[in-house]
Amino acid sequence: MTTLGWNLAFSAGKGLLGIRMDPYEGFNFFVEIQGLIIGGFTEVSGLSVETGVEDYREGGLNDRVHKIPGPGSYPQNLVLKRGITAIESLWKWHQDVMKGNIKRKNGTIYVLDNRRIPYVWWDFEKAYPIKWSGPDFRSDSPSIAVESVELVHQGIKKPTFSSVWSAGRAVVSAASDVF
Repeated sequence: MTTLGWNLAFSAGKGLLGIRMDPYEGFNFFVEIQGLIIGGFTEVSGLSVETGVEDYREGGLNDRVHKIPGPGSYPQNLVLKRGITAIESLWKWHQDVMKGNIKRKNGTIYVLDNRRIPYVWWDFEKAYPIKWSGPDFRSDSPSIAVESVELVHQGIKKPTFSSVWSAGRAVVSAASDVF
């Protein structure tokens, strides 16, 4: 059966069973670093993976340039923002880096459902902070004092189990709605 056939069969079955594949909400998440949940974040950005492209000119073909896939890269650093609390682990980690004591750490970014159970997640590897920014203070605004830390890393991966877990949860959720 061709890919189109499988997709058509899946779509028809999904419709008959009442399974909806709604997009995940981006406001309910948490970040874990080296097994520790280091506080709730208000924003995470820089979750990005890119495949390079190299041009190849074939001799005798002057009307086109072939595009050959090149190496993968992570063009952006991860930026984590949160309200300042008594938990100073990000500040201390950055200060250690400033002193030359670089400890690379692995972490995970989890997207949660409304019961705070992970839907899907991405792992980042061998990260360390290269920039810490403190809050802007304004006496005319009752806003939260926010700190920001920028992490350089050596890769972002979406574990296979994350995808399987996510798909399984969608099926179970749909089945519980039917029965």
